[in-house]
Amino acid sequence: MEPNELTTGVFPAITTPFDEEYSIDHEQLAADAQRLEDAGVDGIVPAGSTGESATISHDEHVDVIETVVEAVDVPVIAGSGSNSTREALALSKRAAAAGADGLLLISPYYNNPEPAGMENHYRQIADAVDLPQIVYNVPGRTGRNIAVETAANLAEHENIVGYKAASGDINRISEVVERTRDEDFWVVSGDDGMTLPVLSVGGTGVISVSANVEPERMSDLVWSALDGDYEHAREVHHELGPLFRVLFDETNPIPVKEAMEIRGYGPARMRDPLNRGSEELLADLEAVLADLEGGR
Repeated sequence: MEPNELTTGVFPAITTPFDEEYSIDHEQLAADAQRLEDAGVDGIVPAGSTGESATISHDEHVDVIETVVEAVDVPVIAGSGSNSTREALALSKRAAAAGADGLLLISPYYNNPEPAGMENHYRQIADAVDLPQIVYNVPGRTGRNIAVETAANLAEHENIVGYKAASGDINRISEVVERTRDEDFWVVSGDDGMTLPVLSVGGTGVISVSANVEPERMSDLVWSALDGDYEHAREVHHELGPLFRVLFDETNPIPVKEAMEIRGYGPARMRDPLNRGSEELLADLEAVLADLEGGR
């Protein structure tokens, strides 16, 4: 299979910055996207879990996508999923109209559909919206895995081009790769710490939280592995290991927003019910980021 530009490389799951009134700070959002593009990432993913999609309105959701599309020339993969198929379909159509190059669709959460319902959910959206789409398996947030069989069936649809793997189960991820090798379908890591293992079994990239603060190193890790230099990729993986861990010591995106503030990329404001990071988290972030700066 030829590489696919929406699933090959590093795609930061960008945060959504807020101003003092907790409205979206579009100027900072555009600056963040441009900073990441300048650092060499392969695309940007706005309005996902890291972008606090759960607490932004549908109109704000579309505004975020439009701002990022206007700010960068790299592909934009818009989060447009929901646990309601109708809602996900409406958001996906609006994301397409806003100029997104592709869609990232979290699996339905809370209502916990059976595999047939899960597959029907994705097929309805893929039939109706003519954009490349990535299904997103993150059972830690949704409560249910996308079955391997479901992923393999969905890979046959021409508009479903990828699978974001955030189950932490390398055997499951490897099986998805095995079952879809004959399709135009690619697997990307959705967990920074699992990126190197996922690449080793045939994955092609990562939708990354850590890339918000270390885009160059994440690109170095991924592209070294894709080019076959696993020795160097392992070195970078271990350099970034403390960052991978500390960014999930508290609920995402709390740590990454605090890390971005430490790095000078704007204030770490989260909408309720998310709170600021603990003193322990901030101390750990300061230490990890200082070590990374010292290693440049």
